[in-house]
Amino acid sequence: MTSDSDYQIFEAGDVGLQSGETFPSLRLAYKTYGTLNAAKDNVILYPTSFGAQHYDTEWLVAPGGALDPNSYFIIIPNLFGNGLSSSPSNTSELPGGAPFPVISYHDAVAVQRRLLVERFGISRIALVYGWSMGGMQAYHWAACHPDMVERAAVVCGSARCSPYNHLFLDSVKAALTADPAYRGGRFVEKPVAGLRAMGRIYAGWAMSYEFYRDEVWREQGFATQEDYLAGVWDTAFAHRDANNLLTQIAIWQGGDISNCAAFGGDLDRALGAITARMLLMPGRTDRYFDWRDNERELPKLVNAGSPELRPIPSIHGHRAGNPIRIPADRDFIKVAVSALLNS
Repeated sequence: MTSDSDYQIFEAGDVGLQSGETFPSLRLAYKTYGTLNAAKDNVILYPTSFGAQHYDTEWLVAPGGALDPNSYFIIIPNLFGNGLSSSPSNTSELPGGAPFPVISYHDAVAVQRRLLVERFGISRIALVYGWSMGGMQAYHWAACHPDMVERAAVVCGSARCSPYNHLFLDSVKAALTADPAYRGGRFVEKPVAGLRAMGRIYAGWAMSYEFYRDEVWREQGFATQEDYLAGVWDTAFAHRDANNLLTQIAIWQGGDISNCAAFGGDLDRALGAITARMLLMPGRTDRYFDWRDNERELPKLVNAGSPELRPIPSIHGHRAGNPIRIPADRDFIKVAVSALLNS
């Protein structure tokens, strides 16, 4: 274990991936909040979302908040490809000059499990909470390690990347890689135009029809829709490494809790293996993690013990699940998570 800035690094060593490749010296960055109790049963695991680092998501961790460090020991593992854990941007050389390997959610969860067991001696998780790609990781945890997970909150996520969601990501990838900086299968310099185009696509998919119809962007101080798009979405990904983004798009598109030896691609079987208390909390107006995916998953959670589908009644689309400046959505999530933790 080594320390880096305000977070820690778990040195996982040479790790065999689902793809059959071996990733040498794989590194998992993580940060903890609160104190692990003597029984080691007050653990909340909070995986990161697309492009996000723990700095971007830790706002939810606060005394009296949905994830309270005064009561729980909270761990945020940074997903591979986010620039802190092993990523194209910080992996300078692989044997033989090989490209950055394809990593899956199953790979990520396997290393996260090693962190919990080897570093902290944790065998039970009170809650795995995640939004978007974090929610997909929460679903993978619940399916693959039912012996460890007591509860899981999947916020604007799904058990499998749907065809429609996959198409959205194809459009994002196409916009990004159309930039002339993309050469030979990777970005050789920062794709300024590609990142801006990606932001414009995200602006339409991430927010809802109602958000633009009702000009809700005015609540953020913008005079016109164009001012909002230029001020928020044109720069939304400007500080991210484009090769890292491609790595995480591949993880997202390949997301499927059943795509492993244990379930052989049988999604119903994977859902049926979950024994955790499940809270599925999609955004009612989310366009790419459509709430109907969770609606179809719910009756398949036959061993989950009173699984609940609780859509967020918001016009903020996918962003309803990460409501940093949306008090009503934030309060809705807090109430739902508090009830889950008290169940």
